[in-house]
Amino acid sequence: MTQPVPLLDLQAHYNPIEDAVLGAIQELFKSKQFILGKPVEDLEKAICHYCDCTYSVGVSSGTDAILMALMALKINPGDEIITSPFTFFATAGCISRIGAKPVFVDIDPCTYTIDPLQIEAAITARTKAIMPVHLFGQMADMDPIMAIAKRHNLAVIEDASQAIGSTYTSREGKTYKAGTMGTAGCFSYFPSKNLGCCGDGGHIVCNDPALAEHLFLIRNHGAKERYFHDVVGGNFRLDAIQAAILLVKLPYLEQQHHLRQTNAAYYDQHLEKSIQKPIVKPYGRMIYNQYTLRVQNRASLQATLTEHHIGHAIYYPLPLHLQACFAYLGYREGDFPHTEKATQEVLSIPIYAELTVPQKESVVSVINQWHKNQ
Repeated sequence: MTQPVPLLDLQAHYNPIEDAVLGAIQELFKSKQFILGKPVEDLEKAICHYCDCTYSVGVSSGTDAILMALMALKINPGDEIITSPFTFFATAGCISRIGAKPVFVDIDPCTYTIDPLQIEAAITARTKAIMPVHLFGQMADMDPIMAIAKRHNLAVIEDASQAIGSTYTSREGKTYKAGTMGTAGCFSYFPSKNLGCCGDGGHIVCNDPALAEHLFLIRNHGAKERYFHDVVGGNFRLDAIQAAILLVKLPYLEQQHHLRQTNAAYYDQHLEKSIQKPIVKPYGRMIYNQYTLRVQNRASLQATLTEHHIGHAIYYPLPLHLQACFAYLGYREGDFPHTEKATQEVLSIPIYAELTVPQKESVVSVINQWHKNQ
């Protein structure tokens, strides 16, 4: 007898820390310092320590983190940014919002991250940056990306929205946290993330003091002093209440990663061998923001999971190069075959840290029985 399993259970996630979270919120209400202030500053210091970087800037969302990084690096209308078509919309949406052009490159079909071997051919005189996406909790293959960027004098903006705590060990043997190899790294604190807040929130990390100064400036309408604006920025501030919540949750992040990895190992062991499971490259640490299968008869599996009340989701059903809003770029179906095939086959199943053994058994039982019936 199987039991229902949601794709994500925030109730189970918050139960053990509810008192601490509510206490942090209550302290903030006592202080009445709702905009920036100590909680945001403390979180920025804590993220610097966790990510092993020099500077970090708490911002309003993962989307705004990408947008701010582009603004701070002075990406202008007509500039080109090379990125992946297999990612959440914000990656390319932010490029387009500032008037630049997203230039897509196909993915590695094993990791779903940008294929470094195809990047150099996409570089033109207008290329200003490469934006690799660390998808599902695994970093892109950064060594060749960084080498290409160095040869062509390009910035590297890491979209690490799904990868805080993921690592990459370079060919030289040095291990980096996600977001710290490139010029800037962008994180999301969306509630479903391994480190999620109670609303929207994001972060940018970097090691360049001038870049950090500019990021702090544009976060608050481009003003160092109130009502005196050096540049045109925006309201990209991380809410103090979200920072206070994240400060409670950050000490548990490694435990969240470990439990997700434990759940992934269970799936790896107990799901039928012929079902394609996530492929983890030896160069890095995977934190399993998602656990994504590949199946050819996806609609059938979806129907079976729905029938048994097993949560699931498709990340992502339509690649960016085929989205209606990007039709002006001139891409066509067939341009990126690995991406297009992935959008037709991927299906993510519950992987959250609080999964119980009976819940994992239910997920495995339903999927394996479906597989036998194919």
